[in-house]
Amino acid sequence: MASFEQGPIRPPSEAGSLLLRFTRNCPWNKCTFCPVYKRREFSRRSLEEIKQDIDAVFEIIEALKKLSFSLGFAGAMNREVLSAVFSDPSHNDCFRHVAYWHIVGNGTVFIQDANSLMLPSPMLIAALQYLRSKVPGITRITSYARSSTLARKRVEDLKEMRAAGLDRIHVGMESGADRVLEFVKKGTTAAQHIEGGRRVIEAGMELSEYIMPGLGGVAMSEEHAVESARVLNAIDPHFIRLRSLRIPPRAPLYKDKAEGRFVPLSDDDVVREIRLFIETLDGIHSTLASDHIMNLLQDVEGRFPQDKPAMLATIDRYLALPLEERQLYRLGRRGGALVSLDDLNDPVMRGRLQLAMKELVQQTGGDLEKLITELADRYI
Repeated sequence: MASFEQGPIRPPSEAGSLLLRFTRNCPWNKCTFCPVYKRREFSRRSLEEIKQDIDAVFEIIEALKKLSFSLGFAGAMNREVLSAVFSDPSHNDCFRHVAYWHIVGNGTVFIQDANSLMLPSPMLIAALQYLRSKVPGITRITSYARSSTLARKRVEDLKEMRAAGLDRIHVGMESGADRVLEFVKKGTTAAQHIEGGRRVIEAGMELSEYIMPGLGGVAMSEEHAVESARVLNAIDPHFIRLRSLRIPPRAPLYKDKAEGRFVPLSDDDVVREIRLFIETLDGIHSTLASDHIMNLLQDVEGRFPQDKPAMLATIDRYLALPLEERQLYRLGRRGGALVSLDDLNDPVMRGRLQLAMKELVQQTGGDLEKLITELADRYI
């Protein structure tokens, strides 16, 4: 059942969601940054197909009730029922996914298409209404969307989607700089980012915008930071999420890097770019989150405007460290041992990292930077 297949990357705030698809794969295939959907054929699913998958979820929930009664729990959903599902080899992954969501999840549903809002508005509204009416226990419905699509949607239609149950929109903004957007073939402009974001907020939905530090490379770093902040100042989204750039070999940007058309920033320069970005954010009330393993300083987060000084102070604290200290932290962070700068104060952890650094320097002939980069690239 295709609608429950695991997506490539899910926002951490949506972990444990019920995953649904309203389209097949991605509605564009030109973005240089994102390799996930490239060269995959796109098509809309029919409303009947979508309803069939929703019906399948309903049927699984009904089966779970029967299982609960058979176990003596009178229809109650508990971990004993969930354990029975996972211990029974006759249940497929789809059944188990729905069971996990229904029994121990938080009731969120994530429409994991890259741009489900490109569907005709009446069809999407009908699908949302059917989902809410058919599946019990839903607390929130979230979807990805493209700014270029949102900018074309009437606010009235978006309000109807909100009334039908669509609560939150995730937008992979990545950059607010037109030159960067053009370079990575994003297919969206800064003006569309602003217009689309404003329409979502006017419709009463929550908006989460994803920014990619490092996407401008060395040549456009300052422009990327300042223009991205300018666009977000104009939108004032509920959430700003940082997803620092890493370039897997399968991405077209990898070829640009190999042939010298794109020069990536060092970890420390990405941190400096993030500082400029945060410093330029002004007049907003967004919550900034750095909740991803790709981000070097995960504890740079907070609410604007009150937490802005603390976020800048955390960055300055890192940049003020001696080179060897920054390398020690980067080694621990990229190796998965550290989450916060404060973790360096743990004498046991610090001793282990220092020993590991010494051994790795000996093994690699002193090329510690290459090793740290390779550790980070494991996550892509």
